[in-house]
Amino acid sequence: MSLSYFLKQTYLCSIAGVLFLFVIPPARAELTDNLAIDPKAMALGNAVTADPPGLASIHFNPAGLARIDTNVDDNIFTVASIRNNNNFESAPDLDLGGFKSDPINGTISTGGRQRLTVPVLGLLPWHLPAVALPSMGFAFHQEGSPFTFATLTYMPFFYSMDRGKYPNDPGTYEGKVVDMQRLVYVSPSVGYKYSDTLRFGIAVPISYSSIEIDTDMRFPNKLLGTIGELQKGTCPNGNGTIVDTLTFGLCGGGPEGMLSPFKKAANLNLSMDAPFDPTVNLGVLWEPVDWFAWGGVYQSGTKTTYHGTYEFDTNPMLRQFVHGLNASLFGPILAAMTGLPVQIPASQKGNVITTMPYPSRFQFGVKLKPVSFVQLNLDASWADWSKWNAMTLQFDSNVGVLEMARLFGVVNSSQLTIPLGFRSVVNYSAGLQLQVTSDLALRFGYEPRKSSIPGNKISLLTPLPDTRLLSTGFEYKINSADSINVGASYMKGSYRIPARSDCNLNCDGFFNLIYNPYAATNVSGDFIVRYFGFKYSHTY
Repeated sequence: MSLSYFLKQTYLCSIAGVLFLFVIPPARAELTDNLAIDPKAMALGNAVTADPPGLASIHFNPAGLARIDTNVDDNIFTVASIRNNNNFESAPDLDLGGFKSDPINGTISTGGRQRLTVPVLGLLPWHLPAVALPSMGFAFHQEGSPFTFATLTYMPFFYSMDRGKYPNDPGTYEGKVVDMQRLVYVSPSVGYKYSDTLRFGIAVPISYSSIEIDTDMRFPNKLLGTIGELQKGTCPNGNGTIVDTLTFGLCGGGPEGMLSPFKKAANLNLSMDAPFDPTVNLGVLWEPVDWFAWGGVYQSGTKTTYHGTYEFDTNPMLRQFVHGLNASLFGPILAAMTGLPVQIPASQKGNVITTMPYPSRFQFGVKLKPVSFVQLNLDASWADWSKWNAMTLQFDSNVGVLEMARLFGVVNSSQLTIPLGFRSVVNYSAGLQLQVTSDLALRFGYEPRKSSIPGNKISLLTPLPDTRLLSTGFEYKINSADSINVGASYMKGSYRIPARSDCNLNCDGFFNLIYNPYAATNVSGDFIVRYFGFKYSHTY
């Protein structure tokens, strides 16, 4: 096989990756990184830095490519599902300006479906229990050369949650649909064999990144509750009077303009992407003896800038309230003093931009073989998720519904900042491989994944607590040229967030407007991911 053949295959794989973006929707799951990339890595708890898994070495340790001494094609198929159920219980002392009965008290969010996003077409309408991701890659090695060239399509990061199947699901106030993904569609890479014991590698994954958010919004705030109680005292039936019109017009919006901190106020829909976003992976692999190996990889981050569109749909409550206020005698003066808008459009669309850094990460590992048929892998990793402190959305114009937030310190109504508060943590993982026969290897993995999201920063946009990952799988060599790898993993975590303890979720202070849709509410839930991978490899 010639170099021209390799270049031709690289071209075909690049085209396949681009077609993959437009034709085959990628898998979705919860907020994850470094998970469903390769079945061998899955089965070993992702502890493979010192034992890189073939073409997936491009991600886990590019130096592992230099161990490939032939031409290889990989075809991978992964299926994944996510479940995130939540329970809501109001605090006994809930009181938002006189409103003390939240309709979500005692309810359950049964969110746990996936949606498919296809570039150009956008978010498809199907609510699926699981989704599938096919991928492919190949390596080229010329006999006698110290170099091995390769490329692979894979997904190093993905997050998805769909709660939109049931319209009254209380979880839709922090993400009816949330989807973040990073898909590597081509990854030119090379491994270099410096000696029989030392290898180096470099990969340049080129990615398509996207963010899709569709969320209902409500603002359970004490000021809204206080005004709502004043309205009920002034006009119990919601209809204004001549006295009201000649003063501040609290009831000028009619029954629809009666404020309640528990009503749905708006819906926000965002669709953004970054179609060309390259990074660099650097790897080293040292194998001084048969029973020991050490590996390390550095994956560079990038300052990814997303461009896209937004749409705010505002419910009648705020629109009619502002209309009634500005239709009264003194209401416009009050609105001008407080910075309230003259009107709020029913729907407002435009362009949006945000910058979300993709974090850099390090991973190191060792491989130990105390006896010839037993192998133990141990890894440690660190990712710089602390860069995800907040998501700031810059709109191309002032947004009417955000002008209502000026009372609470939001001075720029063309900008919305969603707090995240992620942190950088160290995680450990372990994998065990038993070589049952020369053709069959059994694998087991364990990874206690410490969440990058502190317990007081969890939201239903990113409901990821500390989890435990258990995995298993096997490799079977069909013949000298063909083999299959199978991996299956189960990851679970749970959380309980007491009322007023998490200001990304359930605080009820006067200025805790953006964003605490479950103010003064205890929220508890669990998080479960199941995924399965199959890989067929053929050597030439």
